[in-house]
Amino acid sequence: MTKRLGELLCEKKYLSPAQLEAALESQKTAGKKLGRILRDSGAVTNRQLLETLVEQAGLDKITLEERIIGRDILDLVPAEVVSQHSLIPVERQNGRLTVAMADPFNHEAIADLRLLTGLAIRRCYCPASDLEKAISKYYGSNVARMLRDLAPGEKSETPSAETELEGDQLSAARLHELAREPSLVNLVNLILLEAIESRASDVHIEPFEKDVRIKYRIDGVLIEKSASPKRLQAAIISRIKIMANMNIAERFVPQDGHIEFAGAKSKIDIRVSTVPTVFGESVVMRLLDRSAALIELEELGMNPKTLKGFAQCLSKAHGIVLVTGPTGSGKTTTLYASLNRIYDPSRKIITIEDPVEYQLDGVVQIPVNPRRGLTFGRGLRHILRQDPDIIMVGEIRDKETADIAVRAALTGHLVFSTLHTNDAAGAITRLIDMGVEPFLLASSLEGVLAQRLVRRICPQCREPYRPSPALLESLNNSIRIESDTPLYHGRGCDECNRTGMSGRMGIFELLRVTESLRKLIASRPTTEQILAAAPADHVSMRHSGIEKILAGMTTPEEVLRATQGVEED
Repeated sequence: MTKRLGELLCEKKYLSPAQLEAALESQKTAGKKLGRILRDSGAVTNRQLLETLVEQAGLDKITLEERIIGRDILDLVPAEVVSQHSLIPVERQNGRLTVAMADPFNHEAIADLRLLTGLAIRRCYCPASDLEKAISKYYGSNVARMLRDLAPGEKSETPSAETELEGDQLSAARLHELAREPSLVNLVNLILLEAIESRASDVHIEPFEKDVRIKYRIDGVLIEKSASPKRLQAAIISRIKIMANMNIAERFVPQDGHIEFAGAKSKIDIRVSTVPTVFGESVVMRLLDRSAALIELEELGMNPKTLKGFAQCLSKAHGIVLVTGPTGSGKTTTLYASLNRIYDPSRKIITIEDPVEYQLDGVVQIPVNPRRGLTFGRGLRHILRQDPDIIMVGEIRDKETADIAVRAALTGHLVFSTLHTNDAAGAITRLIDMGVEPFLLASSLEGVLAQRLVRRICPQCREPYRPSPALLESLNNSIRIESDTPLYHGRGCDECNRTGMSGRMGIFELLRVTESLRKLIASRPTTEQILAAAPADHVSMRHSGIEKILAGMTTPEEVLRATQGVEED
């Protein structure tokens, strides 16, 4: 005898008897099915309900990870039907097609399949996440499928005469018309949604002679996802420029713009930059999820010694604290974590940033606007009239900003900022080269934190391995890795896009300014002299990275990639 849905849900501990009783009472007045009432009220999740209904109906649950599906089977169902109904054909036998479905109770999908294939349909249940991986594996990404639909059978290697015209001679009106076609609107939206789901920080659209390549930067590494036919180039780029309020008719000078994009879970801020190339405009879009939770200082990846030293710098009443590193090394994230750590309603904190990346509760944040004359230097000068206790300057780019920051620190303010240098010691020589007086810098500087981001080993496919002796030898500095030391890397799996890596963490070098170092700074020292005089608790970035290798968190190759060209002990 088939058990009732409510009884099964209680047996699986998805539902309590009291919740079931309340739902049954509600069913008497609402006139809805029990499953819908339970799902709408949040008593059970959609997946819990589906799995229980599958068991009640006696349907099979299918696993696709190890299964190989032939092209003859896949060709029975078009890609758009697969995507629309979240299903995939698995096998054909005796006039019957077995189909894996995220929702095997979708009768419209089953009717469509019968009509398309002329076969009887055997439905099986497959969790949506597993099914999406299989669809991506056999049919390509959603973006790739849409590109094929927009240009069926077109070879990217054969640009037409019309293609040559599109880059230079299409009128602004025609570009607007192309960019507003529903198919193009959907394609650009899909590119952005797929990038967000992939945890990408940037989307690159690069025009070449015969095609347009679409790449996502994931965990700091560019991954090519799709290639668009050349004839879609003008329409795709024009659509992005319309979304970013840029001049669609101007194609021969760089432009910057901004998009507010509604993602699946939250609004995403997108900074858009275009530059002209020999094959058309190249576009880079930087994605920023402002709803993302701020990372705590303890979660950044500093070892206890570095964390303690940096916390001492943050506790100073006045002075300058710098965070250095190249673009994309996580400097701003560290500064936000620092401000979050020391926030106190009794102290006024003002920031000037380009742009404001996260909104901090209780902190006054000013966005730079060069078009209206609001530069870092001018903004910082006016901030000092706002009676601040703590000031954060997004970046020190010139002598004016550096001078004002130093003088603010000398007049009783705690100043945070970033600088583009390879290491901590290089920040001191860079500021002196900018024109900051060494004796003023020596009096105001409290500490410099240099950092890089390295990728974490994917926890799903982490396994022991033995790197080459030459690689280990090139890493050795303050910690030596012996050849028999157990090390790990990622084998590569679906969870990490076959990269073996998932997520990133920081490696750090902290240079605290002691009294002996202040005297040295006043004499215009070299980087080597600064490192030689560094306090005993100074740890290089390479050392920090090796600690994480030995802890099984990252790989020797990753640390070497991140620290090449950095001055080491």
